[in-house]
Amino acid sequence: MNSKITLLSCLLCFILLSCKKENSFSNYKYADKPIAFECAGVNTKLLNEALYSFEDDIENHYKQNRPNFKLNQAYSQIMRNSVFGRLQLDKIVSKHTFEVFQALKEEEGLWDLNNTKSNLNYNSEVVKCISKTIKDQNLKTTLNALLTTNSMSPKLLGPAVVNKYQNAINDKSLALYIALDLYYAKMFDTNFDKSKLEQPKLKVDFNQVPRKEEVDPHAGHNHD
Repeated sequence: MNSKITLLSCLLCFILLSCKKENSFSNYKYADKPIAFECAGVNTKLLNEALYSFEDDIENHYKQNRPNFKLNQAYSQIMRNSVFGRLQLDKIVSKHTFEVFQALKEEEGLWDLNNTKSNLNYNSEVVKCISKTIKDQNLKTTLNALLTTNSMSPKLLGPAVVNKYQNAINDKSLALYIALDLYYAKMFDTNFDKSKLEQPKLKVDFNQVPRKEEVDPHAGHNHD
């Protein structure tokens, strides 16, 4: 009898822990997409949703009315604007991404709001997994060296990541790092007008309206 009670208690604890890990978020827009990032012990489903939503945001924002614009060019723009302090999140973040961000905020251990360098927790399981699975060996070495010496920051890793922007298309560990540290982490410090999030993003005619956010003329060209 006691063994049955113990077994039942363990089962209930397992169910409760599983529910906690799954998060309360349910509005998955990209559930039918292939799994881009997978790692044991993390909320893979939510992280993939965050990555796909981020990629849609940046492509929609930077592409505008340019039909030949590609995602790798959008990566170049968002990374440079984020690393060099020109990012205007209120003009890029979609309503869905904002909802995903609210869910990400509930992920235990993912953030460190006491970190003065970034709101991303560099000791989290997600970052540990990213540091092990990034494909570019030079970038992996740099990232792990910064993590090991507790000197990791977007400012220090940023330039190296910017130079590898094209890798983000095929290396989703790198892409997720970019999404988390250069995009979602910065949302903590952004005051969003929720009424504007409800409105569709307007397309811009670049022949009539000057852009305030810098567009890199070399985007799409690898200068390694």
